Amino acid sequence: MKKRGSYIRERYGRNSYRQNSACRWNRRRSSNERYGAETSHSPQSSDSSTRAFSSASSSDASSSVPELPGFYFDPEKNRYFRLLPGHNNCNPLTREIIQQKERENRRLKLLEEEDMQKKKTTRIGLNPLPLLNKRQLGLLYSTNYCRLVHELRVNCMQRKKVEIQSPDSSVVGTDHFKFIVADTARERIFTVNDVEHGGCKYGIINLSGLGTKALTVEMYDNLYFTNRKVNSVCWASLTHPDSHVLLCLMGIAETPGCASLLPASLFSNTRPGDQPGMLCSFKISTAWSCAWCLNPQANNCFSTGLSRRVLITNAVTGHRQVYGTNSDVLTQQFATQSPLLFNGCRSGEVFAIDLRHRSRKGQGWKAARFFHDSAVTSAQVLQDEQHLMAADMSGKIKLWDLRANKCVKQYEGHNNEYAYLPLHVHEEEGLLIAVGQDCYTRIWSLCDTHLLRTIPSPYPSSKDDIPSVVFSSHLGGPQGVPGLLLAVRQDLYCFSYN
Repeated sequence: MKKRGSYIRERYGRNSYRQNSACRWNRRRSSNERYGAETSHSPQSSDSSTRAFSSASSSDASSSVPELPGFYFDPEKNRYFRLLPGHNNCNPLTREIIQQKERENRRLKLLEEEDMQKKKTTRIGLNPLPLLNKRQLGLLYSTNYCRLVHELRVNCMQRKKVEIQSPDSSVVGTDHFKFIVADTARERIFTVNDVEHGGCKYGIINLSGLGTKALTVEMYDNLYFTNRKVNSVCWASLTHPDSHVLLCLMGIAETPGCASLLPASLFSNTRPGDQPGMLCSFKISTAWSCAWCLNPQANNCFSTGLSRRVLITNAVTGHRQVYGTNSDVLTQQFATQSPLLFNGCRSGEVFAIDLRHRSRKGQGWKAARFFHDSAVTSAQVLQDEQHLMAADMSGKIKLWDLRANKCVKQYEGHNNEYAYLPLHVHEEEGLLIAVGQDCYTRIWSLCDTHLLRTIPSPYPSSKDDIPSVVFSSHLGGPQGVPGLLLAVRQDLYCFSYN
């Protein structure tokens, strides 16, 4: 042994020999300490420590384990599972199915929290009593006080199902909602429903019953339906405010697309005193969007956004003006104080057309111009007509200053990849509302971009079941109730203020 020890010291040196000896001694000591610790602790303490370790490891398993290509780690079972392709298998485990399951669990959890009324305050220190005290002491302006009160009430809205009644009871609850669009007074909503055999059916719902405890509304439909896809809908004021509804229908086969003006009087008993209106139809190639002009300088005119064109038509005379663009026009809105038409394109361009410019050659008729990174699906002009809110297919929502052509605010959290989704701007309440492609309804503060609330859909998320919403502080008319209407599948829900 002495010869072997001297040989090791001569070959590796004295320092390394000492280090190796110390390491062996430390290993023996640590093993003895572990053995003594295990024998000294009681079985109950060892079991509790084991449970604590297992719970901590399971909670961090999904984040600590490495991701293996073609495998999925289940933190509950603490093992990997192979991801299979989605064909020729009885029970395929794909990444899409796993993500869908996680989204559904998150949706059910949010629904349970809403049913249990577990609401979190939207801001730190935003409570009713301190807010009222500040208002009484003069520390808050009336506009700021009203805005914060709306934020509080939006956070406390509760979901209630609305009963829909109709003279023809056989048509209620059978067709899924596709669009709901409210008129200017928020007394009626125009509905577009998908029918089972294909195509769409129209109707008008009177909201006067929302003020009662029964939450019952009346729906009046008509025999009018179409086997073509409805791309866009807006209310039109041809003979009197909100006298008609403007629809853009996509052409199929040999049938060209068209823009139709349906009088609201076609739907019986929608408003007392309504006279039979004028029914118009204009043959137009595929129109992606439409807008009605309320500016007196372009009276009785509406616009349709086509593929690489903007077509402005006078509904009475039939006179048309054509403006060439570089892309499909997906969204439009007229300004009311100035003769401008704002357009959002598939290329991401947002521009305004000055209707007073006679020459339509070149780019001189474009009054404003800026760009998003993807297709613009919604553009809303604010009341001062110096700012514009725009949303695109990448989920970006931006507020633009039209004077400087500069983005001044951005609202985070919206979800969109390829869908045509509208925005709802309510300046009186200081709110911005949008429904994402994930079927969540999100409400932001218009002033400081703070996300106030996220409302899950009552049904599982699906690209065919994206809700359509209407918000107002007077649903059903000037004396109506404030809140949110949400239409999904064949149901209508009301989120009213408490």
